[in-house]
Amino acid sequence: MKVALFVETYLPYINGVVTHVHSLKTGLEMLGHQVLVVTADPEVKRHTLKDGVLYCPCKKLKRIYGYGLAAPVSRVREKLIDNFAPDIVHVHQEFGIGLFGYQYAKRRKVPMVYTMHTMYDDYLYYVVPKHLIPAAKQVAGRYSRMFVKAAAQVTGPSKKVESYLRSHGIKKPVNVVPNPVELDTFNLEHADMEKVAALREQFGYAADDFVTVFVGRVGKEKNIDQLLDFWAASQLAKEPRIKLMVIGDGPEREELIGRAASLGLSPQVQFIGKVMHDQLLEYLVACDAYVTASLSDTNSISMLEGMAVGLPVFHIHDPLNKGQVVEGVNGFIYNSADELAEKLLAYRDLEDKQPLKESVVESVQHSGAKTLGENLEKIYVKALRS
Repeated sequence: MKVALFVETYLPYINGVVTHVHSLKTGLEMLGHQVLVVTADPEVKRHTLKDGVLYCPCKKLKRIYGYGLAAPVSRVREKLIDNFAPDIVHVHQEFGIGLFGYQYAKRRKVPMVYTMHTMYDDYLYYVVPKHLIPAAKQVAGRYSRMFVKAAAQVTGPSKKVESYLRSHGIKKPVNVVPNPVELDTFNLEHADMEKVAALREQFGYAADDFVTVFVGRVGKEKNIDQLLDFWAASQLAKEPRIKLMVIGDGPEREELIGRAASLGLSPQVQFIGKVMHDQLLEYLVACDAYVTASLSDTNSISMLEGMAVGLPVFHIHDPLNKGQVVEGVNGFIYNSADELAEKLLAYRDLEDKQPLKESVVESVQHSGAKTLGENLEKIYVKALRS
């Protein structure tokens, strides 16, 4: 089977969608399929085909790191994809490249699979003035409907995607395909423990400090402000040995640093900025638990990467992502500031953490590239038969 994957950004840039698509390409190739990734790249001046990836020239988007806006029409691009002759078009994002994929599938009568990774209602503030967001949500819903209607099959990382589509009046079934984690990369055995020790020393963590971590875009949709408020309103603020490391960059970083200071949390909370993906393993291993208050994620890959090295996840209650974090198996669910503090302190004080850590790692062992490829392979077969 020949599969063309359309995504707005790709390696060397890193985000959840890039990781998903790279793992899918790897998994499908492991199963013997041929894969072409079609992506925008602001660093190329002309269409460039290399190692199964077609890099398309585009205009760089300064407000969204790593993204560029490619023209949705290109004869050169079309000819190069014709040469590949895909059996399946799989659209992962919906802008210049995704729109091209949608149009290509329609013109060539190739079955299209559409994966909704992002529920855009939570991200519109990046590009739309606040007073226009209600209208923009309606437009986003209609735009999503166009892709869903044209797709032979629709997928998403959790039931939250189906709920989002229902809220916009879209009733087509969604195949839930959980996100992957790069198990070979995020493996405790592969961590350089000297680097781990050096990182803890660099950030001033003592041997008995209990370090929690959040990894992701530092934006409003991640609810880091609520996490800080919960921290300040609970027993955690009175526990100087409990720390919070926020890894990532984004438009809210400076404001959140100020918020942490105003809440008196600066000695406990550090915003360390962006960490390259190939260095992230040691940062995660240097920590003791993963914590998040985000309700915008469908199936956070950063969270899965933390689980892969044994970090239990402390996740705010999110009924639409029920089952991703199972109490006492791979983490804990909290509903309030006091409950977060209670559960974090209980885990910190647990004398033997190893059984839970092993359970956390086991919970993601079937989330690798091959499993993702097998899951999508079944959906492609359904698309071809529809």
